[in-house]
Amino acid sequence: MKRCVIVGGAPIENYGRLRQALSESDYLIYCDGGLRHRAGLRREPDLIVGDFDSHPDPGLPAETIRLPREKDDTDTVFAAREALRRGFRDFLLLGVFGGRLDHTMANVSILLALDKKGASAAAMDEYSQLSVVSPGHPAWVPDTWPYFSLLAIGGPARGVAITGAKFPLTDGEITGEYQYGVSNEPLPGQTARITLREGSLLLVKVERDWI
Repeated sequence: MKRCVIVGGAPIENYGRLRQALSESDYLIYCDGGLRHRAGLRREPDLIVGDFDSHPDPGLPAETIRLPREKDDTDTVFAAREALRRGFRDFLLLGVFGGRLDHTMANVSILLALDKKGASAAAMDEYSQLSVVSPGHPAWVPDTWPYFSLLAIGGPARGVAITGAKFPLTDGEITGEYQYGVSNEPLPGQTARITLREGSLLLVKVERDWI
């Protein structure tokens, strides 16, 4: 089945790298304010969802789901739920972090929710790519990514193992109170491997040291 790309309204400064990540076969859902990224991404929506409080309804011929402004789900959460309902199991989220911190943190939780549903999901911006590592689903970081971080989300992560990296780990525990898995590096010519026994980790692969 096609990959579903969900476009949120967070700022995007450089569209070039994000356009390269897109495929012609992708199914694009634009969420309200995400519509401002149409020109930069050079892709038209297959589906539009939103309450149109941050962007006017453009009146495009694409299928549109108009949402109430007072609701539990954000527009982006609704888009992910709707895509799951339609059978999508492979996701890429763009324009979902940066800007408002509350929306950024809520959008990170979408990755966790999709992982719990057995879907494959990643989010990316100009500098980094985010995904979830869970038991039974190892993650790899090739040395084309200079840095990577592992952050506990949804509770403690136990039995964490990292190989092929500058800072290896065996049977570690990372908690929300002590996020010591920040800024590791794949060894030159190697691919770092991450596994864990219990919990979930947010894997952040960073393209360059931009801070």
